[in-house]
Amino acid sequence: MLGDISGLVQSSYFVKMFARVTFLPTLAYNLAMERVSSRRWFDRIDKTVILGALPFRSDYTKKMIAQEKITGVVSMNEDYELSLFSHQTEGWKKLGVEFLQLSTTDIFQAPSQEKLLRGVEFINKFAETDGSVYVHCKAGRTRSATLVGCYLMHVNDCTPEEAVEHMKSLRPHILLHNKQWEALHKFYQLNITNENLRKS
Repeated sequence: MLGDISGLVQSSYFVKMFARVTFLPTLAYNLAMERVSSRRWFDRIDKTVILGALPFRSDYTKKMIAQEKITGVVSMNEDYELSLFSHQTEGWKKLGVEFLQLSTTDIFQAPSQEKLLRGVEFINKFAETDGSVYVHCKAGRTRSATLVGCYLMHVNDCTPEEAVEHMKSLRPHILLHNKQWEALHKFYQLNITNENLRKS
């Protein structure tokens, strides 16, 4: 019985369907927690990167772009998540923001190494500018935190544990599961210890 459940959880179909079914309830939970707890919708991680939750199509997002000087956005969301409430390529373009989508299924999956590398390289383009990059998923605590952790390892030459500790000091509700930790350690081995990733 346990083997059957384990196999079901690991199946791609189940994972994607579970993420879809839980999207709206968990998004509502995130909104509620932002109102009743110390959680913030977004937090600045360093001079370049802001880690946050889903940016809605709203005046609030327009004000955030202006106040935080956001010139780039990286979304780890799937298309259905963005189409309901947020901007996609054309919407961000109209706001003068460069956009990169690295679609990753929520909860059970981590971004691929190819996507993590693309994300870090994208963020690096803004490092020597006055602009900021808003990196987000639904809650800004798992998928997007995995990418930001890789970025921090790259720019600070630090370990996965040090990168996550830094993020948690600024955004305490970050939550990484085994798959996200595995992705961070693999990125560290492939790109940091071997110095394969060059600063742009």
